[in-house]
Amino acid sequence: MPSVVIVGAQWGDEGKGKVVDLYSEWADAVVRYQGGNNAGHTLVVNGEKTVLHLIPSGVLHPGKLCVIGNGVVVDPKVLLVELDELKKRGRDLFKDRALSISDQCHVILPFHQEMDKAKESLQGAGKIGTTGRGIGPTYIDKIGREGLRMAEFVRPKEFREFLEKKCDYRNQILTKVLGRPAIDAKKIFEEYSTYAERLQPFVTNTPVLLDKSRRSNKRILFEGAQGTLLDVDHGTYPFVTSSSTVAGGACTGSGLGPTSIDHVIGISKAYTTRVGEGPFPTELSDDVGKHLSKEGNEFGATTGRPRRCGWLDAVVLRHAVRVNGLTGLAVTKLDVLAGLKEVKIAVAYETPEGKAEDVPSVLSNWQGAKPVYETFEGWSETPRKARQFSELPGAVRRFIDRIEELTGVPVVLLSVGPGREETIVRENPFA
Repeated sequence: MPSVVIVGAQWGDEGKGKVVDLYSEWADAVVRYQGGNNAGHTLVVNGEKTVLHLIPSGVLHPGKLCVIGNGVVVDPKVLLVELDELKKRGRDLFKDRALSISDQCHVILPFHQEMDKAKESLQGAGKIGTTGRGIGPTYIDKIGREGLRMAEFVRPKEFREFLEKKCDYRNQILTKVLGRPAIDAKKIFEEYSTYAERLQPFVTNTPVLLDKSRRSNKRILFEGAQGTLLDVDHGTYPFVTSSSTVAGGACTGSGLGPTSIDHVIGISKAYTTRVGEGPFPTELSDDVGKHLSKEGNEFGATTGRPRRCGWLDAVVLRHAVRVNGLTGLAVTKLDVLAGLKEVKIAVAYETPEGKAEDVPSVLSNWQGAKPVYETFEGWSETPRKARQFSELPGAVRRFIDRIEELTGVPVVLLSVGPGREETIVRENPFA
């Protein structure tokens, strides 16, 4: 049975949650494979909005196994809030045991958050734009072989020993380098051991679980967070996240090998947005940018910060196709462009070192890039009622055709509104 990876093809916030929720109807298991609660995936089902930060977006489909893979860093407090909120709304994962958390996930603790906020405040104009949720420091501890994994977190003796060993060192950095108050290991243990006790039944060896599922011909959907241009290796470094957001991260972040992947679907808005600092060549500060922000309700699902808005960028999309090995694109928020007389796609950049059709490696070229646009006829009518590609306005169809030509991959899904039903599925990767 097919295994499908969903990745963001821009700077995140592309609508991955909606697409994962939709594809989950055909999947048996949904796996979140990287990131932490710096992500926010928004689902709208029957007019009700749900925002998820750690739990896979397939959770609203009963009978699906939801897995938090080893590549995710987990804030236990946030995860339990999310589980409790879902329980209030009728989706009781405690009772159904429909969630599995990798025992190799690394755990976010209060000192990670303190270090994140302190470091960002000291950066001044050079700040990255982190969410301050401790994601980066937790990944630093993981790579530095200093971290706490779920396997040890849910064992009280080992959790206590970890805190006793590590907190003195962390306090030296917090107080003497970052000017922050010291943290109390005893208080952390008292509070977080209660979280560990509640989460313990969910913690398991998920790579083995997923391998058994695949060998039993189960259909697996892998859900990425953030987007390709925030990847620590392939993004607009240093204005990136701390994990591997590209399709390769689905393997390292789940424990399944690359031959397990059959399809990779990249999600792109019909325009481009970005939250936080960093290069953004097609950014608009005019009335069109305001239109995109207002009509698209462009505020971060996690931070509430306004998103920067701009025209669609084919240079970025081609990069996403290459580094992810995309087999298809899903284009979201086509309804937001309705009412504009013309729409544009950036097909190249003018950089300080000349014209470029690929994303720059040097930050100064990113920051100095000026987009070269192709201009298309806009559409006045909303496409929200369309359920077939042929029902879309001609201008929309021509816009999509050009995206396929510029990227070299088919557009397999189109989102024409926020609701689950406001979708045109042209090809189903699970078919």
